[in-house]
Amino acid sequence: MADPASWLGPRGWGAALLYAVLVTVALVAAIRRYERWPLGPADLVTLVRVGLIGVVTALVAEGGPVGPLVSVATLALVLDWVDGLVARGTRTESDFGARFDMEADAFLILALSVYVSGSLGPWVLAIGAMRYLFWVAARVAPWLRGPLPPSVARKGVAAAQGIVLTVAAAGVLPRPAGAVVVAVALVALLWSFGRDVVGLWRARVPVPGAAERKR
Repeated sequence: MADPASWLGPRGWGAALLYAVLVTVALVAAIRRYERWPLGPADLVTLVRVGLIGVVTALVAEGGPVGPLVSVATLALVLDWVDGLVARGTRTESDFGARFDMEADAFLILALSVYVSGSLGPWVLAIGAMRYLFWVAARVAPWLRGPLPPSVARKGVAAAQGIVLTVAAAGVLPRPAGAVVVAVALVALLWSFGRDVVGLWRARVPVPGAAERKR
């Protein structure tokens, strides 16, 4: 069996280091902002996921072996389900935990979309960029930062992105079939974001300091 260290070269290790620095800075800032210390049980599960996503990011940057990449991404997706169970089971749900989980999901989807775009084309990057484009838009239009009501459809569409991209990365489907499946996932994501934008527009309040949105 190949030594895991051999999966990464300078690009992979560089990406891993940059990822670790950015995550540490963002996490410390979030802990201070939400006054969330010590971390709860579900937060610790999410922290493990963040570490796994760092491995995926490094492998994507290096163009590393697909087997380990898909395996680690799959484990990160499974733990996404686990941290929700832990949060509900221990009654430790929090705004911090929801945001932490959301940002972890978004970055995993971004990393996977970069990898899959290498085989299916740059249009796949739209899936990974969607969350960040929305964030930029919300800086320009404060009404986009309004609160969103809970939505099973939104959660389902978001979860499907990671699953579909992992399947596409694994190469288990013929390329045309993989492209169709990923395209359907993108359409669903556009619908989900579009629905939320319409809802936020209808509920907008003309106050610059609109409540922070949670997606």
